[in-house]
Amino acid sequence: MYRWLVTVILTLHFGYLVYLVLGGFLAWRSPKAIIPHVAAAVWGVLIVLGWVDCPLTAAEDWARQRSGEPPLSAGFIDRYVTGVIYPPEYLHEIRLAVAAVVLTSWVGAYLLWRRRRDQGPADRAVRSGPTVA
Repeated sequence: MYRWLVTVILTLHFGYLVYLVLGGFLAWRSPKAIIPHVAAAVWGVLIVLGWVDCPLTAAEDWARQRSGEPPLSAGFIDRYVTGVIYPPEYLHEIRLAVAAVVLTSWVGAYLLWRRRRDQGPADRAVRSGPTVA
């Protein structure tokens, strides 16, 4: 009965990782999207540093126990990502690459926000062209 819950939690874990890496690019379109992405990134850093435990991992272990499986000894990244998507010896390089992608998305969002702010509403209306009624 709880096996489906394990699958849902695994899907949420993968979704969080995708959002963590690429979610900052949403702010290029909608500047307010940066706020939840910064929160997700800070949470991810706290997990990597071992300062907090991932609640999704705890929920997955709980659901596994309820379905009759023993909890797994490793966390989600160690279990499903490291050694599967990239070799374990590249863990630090992958973390640096993720940080670079996230920072690139944030810098790009900031530059676009600044350009829009400096451009002003009148300039945006001119650049978008005439409207057809």
